[in-house]
Amino acid sequence: MNEFDVVVIGSGSAACAAALRSAKGGLKVLVLEKSAQLGGTSAMSGAGIWIPANHVAAAAGVADSRQDALAYLHAVQPPELKQRDSRRWAAFVEAAPDMLQFLAENTPLEFQLVAEPDPFTEAPGGKVFGRMVTPRALSRRLLGRFTNRLRRSTLPHSFTYKEAVDLDIYHHPIKAGFKVWHKLLRRWLTNSGGQGTALMVGLIKGCLDAGVEFRLEARAVQLVRDAEGRINGVDVEQTGQTQRIEAARGVVIASGGFEWNPEMVARHFPGPIDRIGSPSSNEGDGQQLAALAGAALSCMDQANIYPCLPTRYERRPSGLPMTFQAEPHSIMVNRHGKRFVSESDFNIGEALDARDENGAPVNLPCFLVGDHRFLGAALPFRWYASYDPGWVKKAETVQELAQKLGLPAEALEETITRWNAHCKTGRDTDFQRGENSWEAYKAHGEATRLKPIDKPPYIGMTLNRSILGTKGGATTNERGQVLREDGSIIAGLYAAGLAMANPFGTRAIGAGTTLGPNMTWGYIAAETILQQNR
Repeated sequence: MNEFDVVVIGSGSAACAAALRSAKGGLKVLVLEKSAQLGGTSAMSGAGIWIPANHVAAAAGVADSRQDALAYLHAVQPPELKQRDSRRWAAFVEAAPDMLQFLAENTPLEFQLVAEPDPFTEAPGGKVFGRMVTPRALSRRLLGRFTNRLRRSTLPHSFTYKEAVDLDIYHHPIKAGFKVWHKLLRRWLTNSGGQGTALMVGLIKGCLDAGVEFRLEARAVQLVRDAEGRINGVDVEQTGQTQRIEAARGVVIASGGFEWNPEMVARHFPGPIDRIGSPSSNEGDGQQLAALAGAALSCMDQANIYPCLPTRYERRPSGLPMTFQAEPHSIMVNRHGKRFVSESDFNIGEALDARDENGAPVNLPCFLVGDHRFLGAALPFRWYASYDPGWVKKAETVQELAQKLGLPAEALEETITRWNAHCKTGRDTDFQRGENSWEAYKAHGEATRLKPIDKPPYIGMTLNRSILGTKGGATTNERGQVLREDGSIIAGLYAAGLAMANPFGTRAIGAGTTLGPNMTWGYIAAETILQQNR
């Protein structure tokens, strides 16, 4: 029972991609999930997937190439990462289209294009359309005895990602529901869902059909070495007992981030954090296992950071990722009462997490400020804000609002006055809000979304970092093999997804550049096991 070729730690998209490719290559595979639910952070996601030069776009006649994608990565990623990560960027670009084709052929997943542009469309190699894909809805019943073990989400997975984008359900939830009510009814009757639900149903079903074994509530506590120092097994705690599981061809760590580990978060993300939008099982187990095995950990200060609305999940406060900070009649300010970024900037998380030379945050705490018209822009905002009573502050004057938020009143008044002047001219000369292709797209047809803040009562709330998943962990090479500090390979050990030192960190290159690379690195690790580790 405990002899396998490959053991995969974690059950999210990176883990299942590794497990499926290994199993389809003829290997006996075990997936270990420490929680009682399958799917990890991926099951909670919107399931937007960034894959360049993919077969879905090619079938639709959309021109793209691996060369364009690589040029895009080199143009938009931080230049200091080029020497460290350029080989892994090239490996991702080479493997990503093959990975998506493999999933389409070996799972029930059916992918469709989403009309979202690259956020840096103007950069060399950027594309307006064709790199964002997402799965169509699938029934949880495909999972048989695991139907009720699939992790649920804070997002409304009754809609697909494409529907959520096309129908703008955040601003028009009732109208969107009426437009696709027949689909929603059918999904309710068939226990179906879109987004992360569909993605993980498809991946897990593909794994089950390929003979992959899943064990839940099974926590990996130690990696096992053979006499030559090669990783060839895992010690696992399950039902109060520890057992040793053999992994003759290797172990893949794909266990997610460490955002629910307070000590690790305090060390690598100093300063305020508003919310966490992932499963509480993401406690850094994989990172700690890798370190104990001698792995070098890097990128530990990188994460998927995005504004989140308050909600509850697993009976505790949680976060729902949403682009509410770019609504009309509002702006974002730092602790000095000054704007510091376009509120529509795709990489708003990078601006929130900006650090000084000592690693301390330069803008936090941050705030969203506006007038009462902000509250009427989207019905869901009021609903979710009710989960955190007292979060939204109201005041009859800007000075009073500044006092309630702990901001310098004179600076805040100057900032709002300057913003209102931009609104009169129709152009944000400070941060060019709404002017690039991504921001114009997100404006939903409104030319600038520059609306003044001049109708009391005024409102304000904290808008600090919220973490959807950390992106630091075991350092790997372009083949997914885990490395020591000296660059040597730890034989038999691989890492993928949010448990690896991800080559795509806090700066995202597209709306799906967490899931797309995560699945690709799981696929790459499995390919390496199949080709090299015999």
